[in-house]
Amino acid sequence: MYKTFSEVKSALSAGKSVESIVHSYLEQIEKHKDLNAFLEVFTESALDQARLVDQKITSGKAGRLAGMVIGLKDNICYKGHAVSASSKILGGFESLYSATVVERLLAEDAVIIGRLNCDEFAMGSSNENSAYGPVKNNLRPTHVPGGSSGGSAVSVSAGMCTVALGSDTGGSIRQPASFTGTIGFKPTYGRVSRYGLIAYASSFDQIGPFANNLEDTVLVLEIMAGKDPHDATSSSKPLGFSTEIPAIGKKKIAYLSEALENENVDPEVRAMMEKTIADLRAQGHTVEGVSFPYLDYLVPTYYVLTTAEASSNLSRFDGVHYGYQSPNAKGVEQTYTLSRSEGFGTEVKRRIMAGTFVLSHGFYDAYYTKGMKVRRVLKNKTNEIFTQYDLLILPTTPSTAFEFGSINDPIQMYLQDIFTVHANLTGNPAIAIPHGMHSNGLPLSLQIMADDFNEEAIFSLANQIMHN
Repeated sequence: MYKTFSEVKSALSAGKSVESIVHSYLEQIEKHKDLNAFLEVFTESALDQARLVDQKITSGKAGRLAGMVIGLKDNICYKGHAVSASSKILGGFESLYSATVVERLLAEDAVIIGRLNCDEFAMGSSNENSAYGPVKNNLRPTHVPGGSSGGSAVSVSAGMCTVALGSDTGGSIRQPASFTGTIGFKPTYGRVSRYGLIAYASSFDQIGPFANNLEDTVLVLEIMAGKDPHDATSSSKPLGFSTEIPAIGKKKIAYLSEALENENVDPEVRAMMEKTIADLRAQGHTVEGVSFPYLDYLVPTYYVLTTAEASSNLSRFDGVHYGYQSPNAKGVEQTYTLSRSEGFGTEVKRRIMAGTFVLSHGFYDAYYTKGMKVRRVLKNKTNEIFTQYDLLILPTTPSTAFEFGSINDPIQMYLQDIFTVHANLTGNPAIAIPHGMHSNGLPLSLQIMADDFNEEAIFSLANQIMHN
């Protein structure tokens, strides 16, 4: 079993072929198929690609990711392969092109092994909303892996691929990373192209990696990042560093006082934060509490704005152009109504309806416009914090992974995102790193945020914390 790219490279230098490495990952996937992480394994195309990479290695022309095996969340397009966003409405649909991130990874000779289960249209915090059944947490199968990128998190945690890609709209990479003991990174909005990502909320979505170490996270980010003519929101700002993670030096670090004092935070999560603060101070950093009085407004603002964008983005799934079409429909109106009613799951319909309401005549100003104003207030306050501090630390999640079916109230489920939606509302980069164990035997996770496009500081601090 290979958990990191350095293990893969050691195997290659010891004479193993990429094809044999892919076979060992295929065995892991088969061994763990009860976890339901993979919706489809691209056995044939992965082995073809592996043989091609083996030839390139022999001729000395291999790219930087030769031998890295990558899984894709089922909302990232790969030409000639199925993609469904884990929804019935895209059943039988095959992608006509590859996402920019996929092209860039393939150009460096990565091997793509399959598509990974997720909450339908990336809407959920537990991976219980997939049309193809929930993903089980490999660390404890009675518990959720987190969502929406649960399959991606589990595939990396259980050694079924070297790295997996997820998408993060409100914490959908960082929250499952927290629940599975992996590293999950959300880049600055615009750092990575969204071209080829099935949209949920376009002004929030970012593609990012799951990995078992920081080196793999940084390498994959470096290859995916950069301007893309297909995505007008992608940034041309250079990354500013290569795969060598720079030493941190002494930094000014803030933590949100309200996050520590929040009554919903598990006492052991709070204790982990307090110990981290003490350790960082002992290492010479200045660590201070700052007030962020808007914590209770984050989740409501997030859901007003993302459901509005989802209502608009998901209107293209109509049963006419592609994907699922209701066999019972007679006439145009029924085709639209029945195809969407039967094709979308409960949570997706709930969010489309909420978003349509938010955008409707008479409520647009009361909800959507107000939500946009609050988003600006949040961004200004966050910018203000980063004029005084280099980094911000907070818990990734208020608790460890919870049991399947234990949260039935949608509002309670939405509150699972309380510490992660901040970075999506403001566009800042953020990482979740495993940081200790709870007495219940499940991993704890620390989240680090920085100013826009200052990923380097995040990786430097994460590196120091993980190696102390």
